[in-house]
Amino acid sequence: MRTLQDWLAYCEQLHPKAIELGLDRVKAVAERMNLRFACPVITVAGTNGKGSTCAMLEAILQQAGYRTGVYTSPHLVHFEERCRIHGEAVAAPGLVANFERVEQARGEISLTYFEFTTLAILSLMATSDLDVAILEVGLGGRLDAVNIIDTDCAIITSIDLDHTELLGPDRESIGYEKAGIMRTGKPVIVSDPMPPQSVIDRATEIDAQLWRFGRDFNFSGDRQQWAWAGRGRRYSGMAYPALRGANQLVNASGVLAALEALRERVPVTAQAVRNGLALVELPGRFQIVPGQPALVLDVSHNPHSVAALAVNLDAMGYFPTTHAVFGAMSDKDLVPMLARVAGLVDRWYFTDLPTPRAASAEALRAGWQALPGRRDVPASVHPTPLAALRAAIEAADPADRIIVFGSFYTVGGVLQDGIPRLDAKHVNA
Repeated sequence: MRTLQDWLAYCEQLHPKAIELGLDRVKAVAERMNLRFACPVITVAGTNGKGSTCAMLEAILQQAGYRTGVYTSPHLVHFEERCRIHGEAVAAPGLVANFERVEQARGEISLTYFEFTTLAILSLMATSDLDVAILEVGLGGRLDAVNIIDTDCAIITSIDLDHTELLGPDRESIGYEKAGIMRTGKPVIVSDPMPPQSVIDRATEIDAQLWRFGRDFNFSGDRQQWAWAGRGRRYSGMAYPALRGANQLVNASGVLAALEALRERVPVTAQAVRNGLALVELPGRFQIVPGQPALVLDVSHNPHSVAALAVNLDAMGYFPTTHAVFGAMSDKDLVPMLARVAGLVDRWYFTDLPTPRAASAEALRAGWQALPGRRDVPASVHPTPLAALRAAIEAADPADRIIVFGSFYTVGGVLQDGIPRLDAKHVNA
């Protein structure tokens, strides 16, 4: 294997299961690799808001002069997006050397694609002379491969129903899994305004330093600015974060609480906070693309995040027609996802996605057609997200709105050749 693509193809066929929760195998390989971080580590778990939280942490810490490393998953277009060193996606050759390290260390141990790639990225980060490492937990927490690394500060974002077949049927079960990233004596920031009791109980059980939204930190705001207050520190008169959406203030509040909890080891100035929040970027999170018609890209792929998308769309104001491009995995709770935005959508464009896990465009259309009380609006099926977007642009008037949402594959599919031009009726492949 000489290239990154060679290694990724190799990893896909190594293990009989795509997902196998548990730390024994990945921990054994990490120990053989002597995988250690010499800097503070912040881990981020939750159902929604993880990527935004990591991006805001990264932006503020960079403005404060720290050399940051970030691991997030999945990626939108290129695998290299999963790891950023000081704000830049890593280069493929640097990753290849660390894939080789994992392969040499694993011996007879079988690793899933996610476990193998996680170890390779953690290996790269651990040898990159970082001041702070920010690690997004992929699925759950307690048994996720990222959890082999001890955290100096854990953040648990919003918790809702997703991956119930693996994490449990309700918020209490899922909360218990997310709480597995906590460590005794270390701060844990719970930014969900109404966290499951299982999260609070776990923090008490292991004597973690619990910071709760609404008790230990909070925010307020009006149309012009917002303010944050935590234990012994306040920020007032702040501009809203560059990431759009009402839910981003909850995420930003958790970020500021984490930085306050770590202030002795990683001090940041008020100016770094303001600059970081003003400059943060994260593609695919209620991303509004300039031009006509309006184009919104959002990786909302469960009922909770789609509900937030609906609120944010409603706040955009009036558009004569809203066109929706949608593709999703077959194991998602599709009916409530579609129902949450059905009242806002005037024309649907359902798309196939390039993965066996995905629901077909026909299945998505059938699910929409089975919605009780739905409006009778046009719905078409398309082989790719870009083909669906082309059809939407062709049908849209300049004053209309197009939303592309669902799986990372859906949004990534329209970004893979760059953001399409919206001021023309034809989009080049």
